Amino acid sequence: MEVDKVKENIIEASQELFRRYGYHKTSVNEIAKKAKIAKATIYKYFDSKEVLLHYILMQELKQSVDEMIDSEYSVNDLEAYLSKLIFKTCRLTYTICNEFIGWDFIRESANSQGFLKLLSDDLEKLLIRSFQETMPVKKNESHAAGIRFLIKASKSIVFSYAFTSVSDADVRKNFVNFQKEILPYLVKAAIR
Repeated sequence: MEVDKVKENIIEASQELFRRYGYHKTSVNEIAKKAKIAKATIYKYFDSKEVLLHYILMQELKQSVDEMIDSEYSVNDLEAYLSKLIFKTCRLTYTICNEFIGWDFIRESANSQGFLKLLSDDLEKLLIRSFQETMPVKKNESHAAGIRFLIKASKSIVFSYAFTSVSDADVRKNFVNFQKEILPYLVKAAIR
């Protein structure tokens, strides 16, 4: 098989299994079987199952963020645009984590905090880079600093939900609170 095709098969098999069973319940053996390759072949492309998951999540997030930025962009009302985009990104992050990882792993695994920290930091870099490439704020250094603040603060708040929410109802309540009570003030502080 071609190198790109092998990697693509690994990614597709992993996505399907992570979505169906969650990260914790999916083994590298199952991924190899689904991709119709030897287990050792997976390690030629990805150092670990965790690295593979991180790659998949970042690809999903990048594609979704790019689509959101392209479809939502409005120079006329920067405040509304940023509020909508940050909230959609936060919801997207929660959904992707829930879909691929499973909250049981996040709440119970000793490795999950380090994994989420890496994912959170990479998401922050992705958002900052995406905003700087597409928005007029890159010409205004105070706005650029404000956008970095907005992304960092929002990211920290939303990722803390993973460890404080016990149920989906708690998550919804936290997101509504974030959207109505916290995000408007973060956005105002960011663009002033």
